[in-house]
Amino acid sequence: MGSKVISSAKDFFNILRSLQDEESNDPFTHEEDVQILKMNGDQIAVVNMYCGNQPVFICQKDVPQISEPDGRQITENSNCSADDADADADADDASVLQTDLGPQPLTISKARKLLSWYTLAQNGNMSAGNNNTALHPLWVRCDMSDPARTTWFGAETVCVGHKVSGVKLYSVTCKGSTVDKSTFITLDELKQEHKKRHHPSSMGIKGSARFNLFGSTVVENTMIESQSSVTVDFKWSHVESILETPPLSSTATLNIKVASGDMRSPMFEMYRELQFLQTLADGLRTGETEWMEPLESISAVNLTKAYLQELQSTAKTLQDQAAKTVESTKPKTETDTPIFNSLLERGELDFVEQLWVRMRKSVTSCQDIGDCLKLVIDALRYGDIKPWIHRDSSSSLSKLILQSYHQQIEHVSLTGVIPVHMLLEMGLDKMRKDYINYLIGEELTTLNHLCYYLSTEVDLQQQVIRLRKLHHLLEIIVTCGTFLGLPYDRQFLLTQSCLQHYKTNPYDEEHEFKLQMKPALISHFYQSEQPVLWGAEVSSGHGPREVRTSLQLSDRPMVDHVIFETDYPNETVNGDSEDPAFFSTMVCCSLVNFA
Repeated sequence: MGSKVISSAKDFFNILRSLQDEESNDPFTHEEDVQILKMNGDQIAVVNMYCGNQPVFICQKDVPQISEPDGRQITENSNCSADDADADADADDASVLQTDLGPQPLTISKARKLLSWYTLAQNGNMSAGNNNTALHPLWVRCDMSDPARTTWFGAETVCVGHKVSGVKLYSVTCKGSTVDKSTFITLDELKQEHKKRHHPSSMGIKGSARFNLFGSTVVENTMIESQSSVTVDFKWSHVESILETPPLSSTATLNIKVASGDMRSPMFEMYRELQFLQTLADGLRTGETEWMEPLESISAVNLTKAYLQELQSTAKTLQDQAAKTVESTKPKTETDTPIFNSLLERGELDFVEQLWVRMRKSVTSCQDIGDCLKLVIDALRYGDIKPWIHRDSSSSLSKLILQSYHQQIEHVSLTGVIPVHMLLEMGLDKMRKDYINYLIGEELTTLNHLCYYLSTEVDLQQQVIRLRKLHHLLEIIVTCGTFLGLPYDRQFLLTQSCLQHYKTNPYDEEHEFKLQMKPALISHFYQSEQPVLWGAEVSSGHGPREVRTSLQLSDRPMVDHVIFETDYPNETVNGDSEDPAFFSTMVCCSLVNFA
């Protein structure tokens, strides 16, 4: 029996070692029913508490696959129907009905067996052991079938130098949501639980909490979802009671994730403008353009004609003309909003920018663009208009206007994609100035720090990508400034952080930006609110031999592979109730030393 266990431990170690050395994160099936995944620990709430973003192994039940006669594979928990071989892809997709139950747990006995193999295999004193190679931490999903209702078992190595000297074992137990705070473990009980396991000479206790400041909201028991969220994480020492409000001496960190296109955002009109710009860029890249619904009832050609006629009838100087047309000829639409105008609208739009404003709200085809540009170029060629433009304008149309000052306009063939190319340049020029106007005007950065985003040396597609990054940056800054009232110094730091991030990283609305805050600056947001996550952690020992016992109370379950017995929905437990309900998660740790 002993030799079989040792052999199994060695095999398990070799599998994990092989997965650890591979760059691939593909799942591996062990003994037919155990699926092993390699991922970063921060992707799972409970594991993130102890492992952060370091690589970990996750063991869970492998969902069997059933082979269909045509060779396709379906999961055991899916309902699929086969189509004729010549059915198109859309019909095929519609006919396949799948129910994804998410990750599935292993039995408690199976989970314990995997942990024992992991521990045994790294104990150099055992014949199965190899203490020269520390494996990634191992976490196993459990089915709560034991009296303690365990949802996770975990293990990670403790090293002295490069040798494994022991293993920390974790157990995670959970309770369903309740509004009855008397059922929660007390701080004294939490300390006693820690003492029973570790017999420390001294202990420390730290608190943590997370509050939602901006994001999805509940109105009349209906969840209004938002892809944007701003949360704040607090950490403090000397916890005195369960669910206590974080003291002003806490450290506070904002977690900021903002998705473009939120209709509540002051940037929403700018977002729509950027969407049209992206439509043009996509059309150039793919050869097909999905035109947006026009915002103007008047055709693009008629709007352009009216604009040119107005310029021709103006007898004032170019500077006076520009000032007048900004105020009197800027097309008004129902979508203009005061808060947007006050934040980002500029008052010195030149001829090309005003033409862009009209065309982006009215063109519905490449022909529209070509016809409008032909009207403008003819008016320039015949001297009917002598419009004013910004000195640093870089679009092709701006260059033609500069040539018209000297009656030397080169021929432009408005065929193929050239009109779209020209209009895209106009939009890029205009929107870059909009963003510069706000960032420089608010003294959030300097032109030197914007060189990467404003460069016209790269191709148009890359210019659009960089403009999207700049727009996302402004969405973040404006959202935090408008809805949270962040002071200037915090907005400045956030701007620099975003600018630096996007110089070297791809566009990603899922990225969470971090910003340190003084709790006093946002105290009015959280002191009368309930946390979405609250925790207390008792610890003793130092360095790799530190051990912790923690309690987490959350408005959502921290475990996604079991269904809790509760009167509340599994997704969220708090509506408009005065007494919020919390799920309870407790993590205990044991330190096993290898003699």
